[in-house]
Amino acid sequence: MFRTIIFKIALAIYFILWSPLLLIGLVSKKLSRKLVFTDAAGTLVLARLICGIKYTVHYPKTEENGIPNLPDGNKRLDGKAIVAAKHMSILEIAAISKVMPNTFFIMKRELLWIPIYGWAFWRCGMLGVNRARGKTNMKQLAADVEKRVLDGYTLVIFPEGTRAKPGERIPLKRGLLMLAYTLKLPILPVGTDAGLYWPKHGKMRPGMANIWFEPLLPCNASLDEISEAINRHSA
Repeated sequence: MFRTIIFKIALAIYFILWSPLLLIGLVSKKLSRKLVFTDAAGTLVLARLICGIKYTVHYPKTEENGIPNLPDGNKRLDGKAIVAAKHMSILEIAAISKVMPNTFFIMKRELLWIPIYGWAFWRCGMLGVNRARGKTNMKQLAADVEKRVLDGYTLVIFPEGTRAKPGERIPLKRGLLMLAYTLKLPILPVGTDAGLYWPKHGKMRPGMANIWFEPLLPCNASLDEISEAINRHSA
């Protein structure tokens, strides 16, 4: 528990020290994105140095000759997709951002109101949704997502809507299906066991966390199919 406390103190100091840089970065979307994603990568360094938490990324199997399996007729050929990820900690957010630097996230609107950090999230293209009303304007959200996708960015969404504990299976939100089908974007499921080492609450534990990129699913996949893929290897 001692290392967990030290990590949280160090993380708070780290975020405070980054704040002036993020404030400067607001002058440019490109600079803001670079600073936000570098900031996120730094949390992985702190977790490794203080708590002994490392991570490794697994990708879908390919054919024997190294050529990826061909998509079927329901899948796009241009590489565009919606990343639907299991959410257990900051680790998978930072790791996905590191391996896929042209990403943007859908998050609670209130997070964009946080001084400096929230402004930086907004500046680098993150999308906020109003959960308080219980119903998101999906037409507007789809239009905002489409604009960013056309600009070359990839959406990352946590379809469970909250951080999960190991072994917890949270029903997926239907918004993912609406976005995928409306925009005709396939779904790239991502699982993780990061919660075993970096839990939602409690003691952090040293070890090798895993992040699994699963095979693409078509835009008309069901919630059950997506959930099964996300949780296939997850803790």
